[in-house]
Amino acid sequence: MTEITRVPLKPVEKGSLTKLWLGVIIAILAGAALVWAAMPAGPRSFEVTTLVEGEGPMVQEGQVVFVEYVGTFAATGEEFDRSQPFPVPTEGILPEGTPFPVEDGATIEGFFKGLQQMQKGGKYELYIPADMAYGDQPPPGMEPGADLIFEMEVIDVLEREDMDRRFAILQQMLQSQQGGPGGPGGPGGPPSE
Repeated sequence: MTEITRVPLKPVEKGSLTKLWLGVIIAILAGAALVWAAMPAGPRSFEVTTLVEGEGPMVQEGQVVFVEYVGTFAATGEEFDRSQPFPVPTEGILPEGTPFPVEDGATIEGFFKGLQQMQKGGKYELYIPADMAYGDQPPPGMEPGADLIFEMEVIDVLEREDMDRRFAILQQMLQSQQGGPGGPGGPGGPPSE
């Protein structure tokens, strides 16, 4: 028969088993944290972030908002749109910026919803997920399913009646400069030279 050499086991130090289990628990928690951090984020939801506080009441449905904005694709940061000045002089008649009627269906859903969370003079970042933007049927030049980001500043807010009155004044001014009705050389206007 073979003889087995016996090696005496050293007694376990007091508290070392607790330390061992704590080490195992910490390792498991650290692994779970790494897995959670590496998981792709879910789809981002609609969001309005205030960069600079505005003044006065929030924009209401039925008003017209004048904004300066830059639109980019959320995934790439590539610019796809930017506010443009009016092609004719409007100084003293219309505020600066691009006008948007705050009416359901006048703009994409996210823009309509976002404008109603803004105030005159405020600066905002508006995140619009694809389902509140153009979805799978975008206009030419845009990718289907694109999430959008708008950096925007609310220049002014007008009531619809005031806006209609100002547009009528602008139209009359342009007609008088171009010889339309009531303008030089136009019917009912002074003769042109």
